[in-house]
Amino acid sequence: MPKYSTFPFLFDDVLSISTTKLLKWKYIKSGNFKSGTITWSRNGVVTSTISIIVDFKNESPSLRLIYTCNGNPYDYYVYFESTPSNLGFGEVWYFTCPFTRKRCRKLHLINEQFMHRSNLRSGMYGCQTESKKWRAMNKYLSPYFETDRLYQELYSKNFKKYYAGKPTKKYVHIMKQIQKAERIPVHEIERLMLSR
Repeated sequence: MPKYSTFPFLFDDVLSISTTKLLKWKYIKSGNFKSGTITWSRNGVVTSTISIIVDFKNESPSLRLIYTCNGNPYDYYVYFESTPSNLGFGEVWYFTCPFTRKRCRKLHLINEQFMHRSNLRSGMYGCQTESKKWRAMNKYLSPYFETDRLYQELYSKNFKKYYAGKPTKKYVHIMKQIQKAERIPVHEIERLMLSR
């Protein structure tokens, strides 16, 4: 008799909704009532869509999710809660998971409904499935493989290297990463890639 597969459920591969994205898209705003559609795509092809309605006019702000998954229609609310920001001004907004009642910034599509990741005990992130050797190698070589992206960011149109005569924190951070990548000898990269 065949053995059941032990592939873990990866949170990286499922659809998710985050408060960060909703803030960026200007859904989360005091006194705001806004509806729209969230679209997910892979390689330029739309794979999923969901209709949302965010209501910040009520005493308890809410997110209404309206979608169909595997032929089953869903229409339910997820409520928001906030805490004062540690910066001394403003608020940090969280979802209250409708299933676990936990506060979170990201909801994952698990068993056809959006919920907190703790509702699926066997779930993992992709990096948790990598071997110890691969994680160590990735940590050592990641600056080398990120060099192109760092240079693109460094020479992008509106990037500020200096502010009031001093280098910006972002500029200093990027330069440190580039210098770290340039210190890695090429023969060391080859040795690590070819070793077992």
